[in-house]
Amino acid sequence: MKKIKFSRHAKQRAKLYKIPISTIESILKNKTLSAGTHEIIEQVETYKFPLKVVVKVENDTIIVITNYPLKKRRNI
Repeated sequence: MKKIKFSRHAKQRAKLYKIPISTIESILKNKTLSAGTHEIIEQVETYKFPLKVVVKVENDTIIVITNYPLKKRRNI
């Protein structure tokens, strides 16, 4: 199990858009991520728009760089 850390920016975005940290953690627990930077777009039932989560994976740590709802529709 990888450790999940949130940048200050990610915490502020989550608070601004009223996204619970537990929602972001549940999105990340379902993913198998290799080292590097990843953009994850996931539709969550409680939100009108899909959520975009940008993470960086280093060793056994996942660092959430930012997270926000996508205002524009995209095909997933």
